[in-house]
Amino acid sequence: MKSSLTERRYVVPFVLITSLFFLWGFARAILDVLNKHFQTELNISITQSSLVQVTTYLGYFLMAIPAGLLINKVGYKRGVVTGLLLYAIGAFLFVPGTWANSFSGYLVALFVIACGLVFLETAANPYATELGPKETASSRLNLSQSFNGMGSALAPIVVGGLLFSGSGADVSLPYVVMGVIVLLVALVFSRSQLPEIQREEEQSSNEEVSGLANLRRLFHNRTFLFGLGALLAYEVSEISINSYFINFTTGMGWLTAANASYILGLSLFIFMGGRFVGSWIMRRIPAQRVLLWCACGSVLSIALLILNGHFSMVNGQWSIVLLVANYFFEAIMFPTIFSLSLRGLGSLTKSASSLLMMTPVGGCGFLLMALFADYSGSLILPFLIPLLGYVVVLLYAQRQVRAEVISE
Repeated sequence: MKSSLTERRYVVPFVLITSLFFLWGFARAILDVLNKHFQTELNISITQSSLVQVTTYLGYFLMAIPAGLLINKVGYKRGVVTGLLLYAIGAFLFVPGTWANSFSGYLVALFVIACGLVFLETAANPYATELGPKETASSRLNLSQSFNGMGSALAPIVVGGLLFSGSGADVSLPYVVMGVIVLLVALVFSRSQLPEIQREEEQSSNEEVSGLANLRRLFHNRTFLFGLGALLAYEVSEISINSYFINFTTGMGWLTAANASYILGLSLFIFMGGRFVGSWIMRRIPAQRVLLWCACGSVLSIALLILNGHFSMVNGQWSIVLLVANYFFEAIMFPTIFSLSLRGLGSLTKSASSLLMMTPVGGCGFLLMALFADYSGSLILPFLIPLLGYVVVLLYAQRQVRAEVISE
């Protein structure tokens, strides 16, 4: 039986919080363009340019727990405003970075932006799951995450078109525009009423609920830890493929950098569509079953990509098709694993979210792909890394489906 997505009293907060997903999707997808841009403009290798991802996602790892502790104390709204302000500061730091033409200066700016993004994601992801019935939490988060996909899809098209057009456009320009927009959004949130939601488990709990105590309890929860591991494995796979996409398709001689940016943008639009479709399906079919089907699809797509590329079974166009197909299958993985991992945690939800938001450090997995590509001489074999990540997601989905069958 189909359940309602949210309640009337939560419609405005849900719309406001969903707008944030677009902002961080755009910011994270720009990294995949910057990676190739810096290789060209600063004459650095794939391994060196991978520091763009390493610096950004290291920020997630270092700031996730502090962000969770602060949000646990001051609430979702103040956590969001803090994240937006850090996001804006980091964006404006691109201006002095451009003046100095300093790679390290750009990395500092990206680190500050990452600190802001982790506040946004730590607050917004669990908040979206709370704004309605528990039965549709995964569907609701997939819908919100669809707008993350929209931001991710537009970034390589808009920014890639700008930087790879040959016009000599300044890399700070898109960041200054983003900084202004983010400040305006921060103003809206600071003046908005966002209800702090307490579940019955929280209201009736008499146990210690401090952030550090909650973290200790979570590390003894095996089901949550498996979800944490699966989300980390997914992030390794998803971010590594995004970051490697332009390098791979241009390195194989299939596309120019500009065309690769457009194809990546198209892939991310398909990714966004996958989340809309997933959100609709999950209102009718249990989320863990949909996750299992999609994990099988991703494992198959990347395995065939490796076989095709290594043994040259068919031409490169089919490799691109397989890559694009994977974007559809993986689309629902992050929000679905995230929401399943939070099920039944009650007063531990905010602390659990902070741990889950450490997982984008998996983006550093691109460094492994870059090293593999630079030193092995193969552009195909590095895909073994994301393949292993999708296998972990598949195992997690199987366990969740078995748990669902047992509970019935």
